[in-house]
Amino acid sequence: FFISVRVPYFIDLKRPQDQGLNHTCNYYLKPEEDVTIGVWHTVPAALWKSARGKDQLWFEEALGSSHPVILYLHGNAGTRGGDHRVELYKVLSSLGYHVVTFDYRGWGDSIGSPSERGMTYDALHVFDWIKARSGENPVYIWGHSLGTGVATNLVRRLCERETPPDALILESPFTNIREEARSHPFSIYRYFPGFDWFFLDPITTSGIKFANDENVKYISCSLLILHAEDDPVVPFHLGKKLYNIAATSQSFRDYKVQFVPFHTDLGYRHKYIYRSPELPRILR
Repeated sequence: FFISVRVPYFIDLKRPQDQGLNHTCNYYLKPEEDVTIGVWHTVPAALWKSARGKDQLWFEEALGSSHPVILYLHGNAGTRGGDHRVELYKVLSSLGYHVVTFDYRGWGDSIGSPSERGMTYDALHVFDWIKARSGENPVYIWGHSLGTGVATNLVRRLCERETPPDALILESPFTNIREEARSHPFSIYRYFPGFDWFFLDPITTSGIKFANDENVKYISCSLLILHAEDDPVVPFHLGKKLYNIAATSQSFRDYKVQFVPFHTDLGYRHKYIYRSPELPRILR
């Protein structure tokens, strides 16, 4: 977990307006005792003027307005204030979505020790917090990179308790953490004998799986996968492999499953799909 990588540096997460998010409120929630997570809530652009100067209570009540909500689960490095994440919030806000995002325990200014179980529980807590305020408005889950592992963990659990989200969006997903770790550019030793035993087995034995490929077999809601062909962090073939598993799963037989690739020439790589002029149409 790259919890010490906090690019951009020196930003005040209590002040999202410093990142150009003038219609965003900073909250703190407590999923468990001794755990506090920092949350940003960006309202749809149509509510921008109304949001100026408003307090947390106003923002919470605004979740009940007639706009869909996206719960965004970010990737490994950095915080909820990362540049590419902020730009995506702006795009989604302009399309009429509430965007709720947070830093998992141990990331950013959130308090607690990171673990797969803890990250998933944080996401579940925020989802339930949204649903308690959003009324009948659709709620979508959007995971990026490592956040896709949190997202499928969350949505599998939601489907098992029969409270699925309205859709799941996976941006730059992998199949499972072992295959991603083997393919990651930091894994410069993967060609050495004993790489799996020395590097990958301890990840598995420590309980870190992020098994997207298993989770999608238990998910029953619409699924959209976005992946750039030139992604240097999560190889494109892992996203395609995950799609093929999901598309043939019985759990999706009554739901739409779609894979949208972005050509190498576009240069979207691992975190710039938000730049696509096609994104509004794709989401619609």
